[in-house]
Amino acid sequence: MAQDIVPITLALTGGDLVTLWAPRWREDGEEWEAFLGDDDHVFAFADAADLAAWIRTSDADGLDHDLVDHPAWPVVGGLSVDELTPEDIQRYDVVGVPELVAEEPDTFSVDDLAEITAMTRSLADVCDLEGVLAVLDSTPAFAALPDGLAVFGGRDGAALWAELADVVAERWDEVVDALDALVRVPEVDVELAAKLRATATPPAGADDDETDPDDGSGGSGSAEDAENHPADPAAVVQDPQDSAVDGPLADAPEELRSDAAGESVRTDLVDAAEEPEPGFWEEVGIDPISILSAEGEVITLRCFLDDEPVFLGRDGRIEVFSSSRALRTWIAGEGSEGHDLAEVSTWADVMTAAVGGDLEVEVAPENRYVLVGLGEDLLEGPEAVDPSQLELAVELLLDAADWAGDTLTREALAPSEALGWLVSFVLRPDPNRLTPSPPFTREAARWRELEDRLVGRLRQP
Repeated sequence: MAQDIVPITLALTGGDLVTLWAPRWREDGEEWEAFLGDDDHVFAFADAADLAAWIRTSDADGLDHDLVDHPAWPVVGGLSVDELTPEDIQRYDVVGVPELVAEEPDTFSVDDLAEITAMTRSLADVCDLEGVLAVLDSTPAFAALPDGLAVFGGRDGAALWAELADVVAERWDEVVDALDALVRVPEVDVELAAKLRATATPPAGADDDETDPDDGSGGSGSAEDAENHPADPAAVVQDPQDSAVDGPLADAPEELRSDAAGESVRTDLVDAAEEPEPGFWEEVGIDPISILSAEGEVITLRCFLDDEPVFLGRDGRIEVFSSSRALRTWIAGEGSEGHDLAEVSTWADVMTAAVGGDLEVEVAPENRYVLVGLGEDLLEGPEAVDPSQLELAVELLLDAADWAGDTLTREALAPSEALGWLVSFVLRPDPNRLTPSPPFTREAARWRELEDRLVGRLRQP
């Protein structure tokens, strides 16, 4: 099946350069992966307008390159500058890797490093950069990055991160130098590039860049700016012991995550005085969740400890129940211990409520996961898929897999994979992004495999 051709940004010594990448696709029984270039170089450009100009002239002149025989290439020749502009998530800051490993690991740095490493390895594999592969294979830490932050926790994890930092400090210049030498910036028709650049959509907020120094607004740091353009919620961090409604978190639409003490951060953008009293489950920091699959609907529990998911179960098996009553009865009896949630400090409160008959199990809408129909919808294509249903399903698949130590699920949903690319297109629609090409048989089959892996973890006592 032909995959799309994706605009990407490579941040190298010479700055940000735009090129094209064809993720793995199958043709004539073989798998291929390619970049815009020839046998010796990857072609990259200062911006999408230069890339568009080069594509038009190269097609007109019949120039040969590695993507010219790609099934989607005829479509690329007619794309606009906007459509050839890489998304932010397709920027790979190769030269910035030393800064990422200089600090203690967190979710964002580990995810960024995983994406950068995956793209660097793709470049090395496709372009036969043996020196780069030698660096990436010199420590298992690079291969562990897709498994997430949990791999670098504890004493062994800290040692693995230190080993990664050492390799980067000693040898990452080899990687950057090799990619600098690999990339070539071809000549472009300057006049054509200028005309195409004029057709591009200005960046959001470009008209507001100039501010009258006498208008008292204080430039980009004004109070009005702060109100109209709030900080990225992912960048807002607060100690779990701090108030959930004071400070920047009062305005941050951060997803609910609970700490070991059972305290949780609210997502509601409401005034503190209007904040409703937290319910029992919010106080203990554990969520009842429901899962609707082809096998029927079941209920279980999940919480987050240091942003890591913990399910009601042990050794990768999730205890599920056909009704709230069955769950409550089990907790009051044999479910009092012997599972991962029993190690949470607030589990005693749950057990006490269950024994006393006071435990009410109600599933909030955001914790209802519906898997039914998604495989069939993905087979039809992006337009047939409900993004909200898919987003929740992906959340559940990843949470369960991470808790169980299953790396295959996260790998399958990575944007560099066929299924992951289709899923990311549905969840992050963008007019500048190439629409995935049908048929979607392989993606739908892969999704069903992930569903089966999850359903296979569910156990009714």
